[in-house]
Amino acid sequence: MLRNEIEVIAKKGFDVKSVRNDFPLLKRMVNGVPLVYLDNAATSQKPQTVIDSLIQYYTFDNANIHRGLYFLSELATDQYETARLKVKEFINAMSTSEIIFVRGTTEAINLVASSMCRAKHFKDGDEVIISNMEHHSNIVPWQLMGDRKKIGLKVIPITDEGELDLDAYEKMINPKTKLVSVVHISNTLGTVNPVKKIIEIAHSHGVPVLLDGAQAIPHIKIDVQDLDADFYAFSGHKVFGPTGIGVLYGKTEFLDMMPPYQGGGDMIRTVTFEKTTFDDLPRKFEAGTPNIAGGIGLGAAIDYVNQFDRKDLVIHENSLLEYATSELLKIEGLKIIGTAKEKASVISFVIDGIHPYDIGTIIDTDGIAIRTGHHCTQPIMKRYNITAAARASFTFYNTLEEVDLLVRGILKVKKMFA
Repeated sequence: MLRNEIEVIAKKGFDVKSVRNDFPLLKRMVNGVPLVYLDNAATSQKPQTVIDSLIQYYTFDNANIHRGLYFLSELATDQYETARLKVKEFINAMSTSEIIFVRGTTEAINLVASSMCRAKHFKDGDEVIISNMEHHSNIVPWQLMGDRKKIGLKVIPITDEGELDLDAYEKMINPKTKLVSVVHISNTLGTVNPVKKIIEIAHSHGVPVLLDGAQAIPHIKIDVQDLDADFYAFSGHKVFGPTGIGVLYGKTEFLDMMPPYQGGGDMIRTVTFEKTTFDDLPRKFEAGTPNIAGGIGLGAAIDYVNQFDRKDLVIHENSLLEYATSELLKIEGLKIIGTAKEKASVISFVIDGIHPYDIGTIIDTDGIAIRTGHHCTQPIMKRYNITAAARASFTFYNTLEEVDLLVRGILKVKKMFA
């Protein structure tokens, strides 16, 4: 059934073998065998069109932006701001002024935490609600903010299956709650959280919501207006773009209220030794020379993704997830961590008596790249009473044959430890 589904969408125009030709690194050999890249939750590979956009900029169009009246500067500025427009349309924001370019999801969350603290949105005794499945980048910034003010963290518990306890969440909200900040899709469990419901509950109490969309952006269509998210953060390198570029979407009412995150060039209107006035959104939050090539590359990545019917990509990825889950569960002693009803194509697992590091090291000799460790989610590891896990994460350029190779590699590991 799974292979039939993939054949059907191939006939509609999505052919995974053809798509793989767009990604040069997937042709690489590792230890004398073809690479099997299954660490897409950490970073995705880049299509040739994205690589070409970087080469084009640095070879022919390199100049600083927003500063010069000469040809190259105006050209680079237009390309960078066009990329902002592409992001705005990609997530259906109302305006490009709501799109702040940052280094990635981590900086986006830190920006919100720091700036909202300085905006006096928080006072001593206030609370932020996060969840037990957060990446460290959605935990540590709030703790750092707590060093400035006595801010309490409340944590939504998760079930054994890896789903949020929404009843517990709703009971947590009180007059001290000033923000809810939760992950859209867990990078460890693969759980797709019911973020629209989470937002509705928070808004019924007048509480804004920030979503960590790092894992969601490559897998599902994001519409921030439909979600009614107050903030949405994601990284370019997860969605086939360059590293060092990311996006913070924020509703204008909040971004206007928040003071600048950093000071310097390109975010000012006037500067004297007595006083500085700041530029309008989005430049108020974009101090200094930005990652110009990265922004242009992110725009190219969005163009690449937009050529596909996202439904076809979802069908393909779901087929990979279903097939991989079925095959892995046939392996004696293997346990999958995270079995939520709504999952993206991420599978974390442990094997009785074998450390995840040994799994990752051994199958690497066969060219199979997976993630091992705590995945920057140590509270999840503690929740499931483990220290680490192996993780295979798939995207639309992966194949059922690669799943077979992963299973074969794990069986090899088990044989070595038998």
